[in-house]
Amino acid sequence: MDQDRIIQGAVALVACVLVSGWIATYYADAVPVTLIVDGAARPVRTHQQTVGALLVDVGLSLRPEDIVEPAPETLLRPGMAVSVSRARAVTIQADGRTWTFWTHAPSADQVLAEAGISLHPADRVTVTSCAAATDLPTCSGDQVIRVARAVPVTLHENGRTLSFTTAAPTVGQALEELGLALYRADRVRPDLGEPVSAGMHIFLERSRPVTVQVDGKTIRTRTHRTQVGEVLADLGIILVGQDYTHPPPETPLGEETTVQVVRVAEAFLIQQSPIPYPVRWQPDPELEIDHRRLIQEGAPGILQRRWRVRYENGVEVARALEDEYVAVPPTEKIIGYGTKIVVRQLATPEGTIEYWRVIRMLATSYSASTAGVPRTHPYYGRTRLGLPMQRGIVAVDPRVIPLRTRVYVPGYGIGFAADTGGAIKGRRIDLGYNDDDLVLWYRWVDVYVLTPVPPPDQIPYILD
Repeated sequence: MDQDRIIQGAVALVACVLVSGWIATYYADAVPVTLIVDGAARPVRTHQQTVGALLVDVGLSLRPEDIVEPAPETLLRPGMAVSVSRARAVTIQADGRTWTFWTHAPSADQVLAEAGISLHPADRVTVTSCAAATDLPTCSGDQVIRVARAVPVTLHENGRTLSFTTAAPTVGQALEELGLALYRADRVRPDLGEPVSAGMHIFLERSRPVTVQVDGKTIRTRTHRTQVGEVLADLGIILVGQDYTHPPPETPLGEETTVQVVRVAEAFLIQQSPIPYPVRWQPDPELEIDHRRLIQEGAPGILQRRWRVRYENGVEVARALEDEYVAVPPTEKIIGYGTKIVVRQLATPEGTIEYWRVIRMLATSYSASTAGVPRTHPYYGRTRLGLPMQRGIVAVDPRVIPLRTRVYVPGYGIGFAADTGGAIKGRRIDLGYNDDDLVLWYRWVDVYVLTPVPPPDQIPYILD
């Protein structure tokens, strides 16, 4: 048994050596070449005689469009390089049909030229991937080349006509290619999404820009309306009461129109003003002259006015008086003044005098040369009553002390009211002197009005 096993092992070893030798001999006889397929190189050894047989031997199937260098019938020789550039599949969609085209061209234009498709300047060529071409039931290769032929189209825009050619698929894209800016309010027929067809007429009716200023806001819009009022209606702007617009609602729209809406409101304003109370002087025979007493206190009244005020956009533009009336009448103030005359006596250096009134007055002094009358004037040195100017003449305001009245001024003596002066008003008295004995006065003194008492109608009972 052991001997049989030894014999079988020896036979197997001899067979293995013979096979290995045969394989080594076969491999040594193969021709070494370099096979380059689409730019990728790999070394191979072959017992085939020609390039074509080599490609069949390695299982490389070819299309007629594939490029083999050298030619398939070329005899192989050791170290030879065999290059295979296989054509790529492209799906072409043009002129109403779709087919697969095999090519070595790198660009779409060259592919179309090889396929015999001529292009016009306005034609549109788009290249997409087969994966993105969902509208094609079958797609060969990596790319889809679509050719959209330009067709003639006529555009009518607000009375203007423009003829052009376009390969745009829709009306909207065709207008966009023309560089036309469209606004939401513009009207386009056919619709922007409609496919473009040869000889199509597109009608574009432009809207007008309108600016509306209302309620503190500025609204910019576009419209096909023809009048201001129609635009306001579209915007939901309502005129209430006396509201108005500039320009008026019936005004036709221009190319660019600005409309101002003026909101008008009216309100009544009540205004109260004080009415001064009147003062009435009432003689009181029981009260001594130059004495007063309050008989009735006065109170101002109230005058009420009602105004109609007009506001435009919140700003007052006009007001008119609707009516006025005395809401509260004033109360008259009544002051009693004394009319009782009491004659008294006063001892003076000049002797005892008899007086009926004492008036506190500002005393000044003057003479003929200081009276302000030029020496060449006919009335120089003359008083208002025509008397010569001298000591004892006094100038007074006749409304306080009547002319021809005798007065006594302490420190001056008795004076005769025979003159007046431009500055001698109210409780002022100017004491007259001769030029050579002028004494300057400027002080308040009590002036005694001497008897006789004038008639009641000549007595100024109320002095300012």
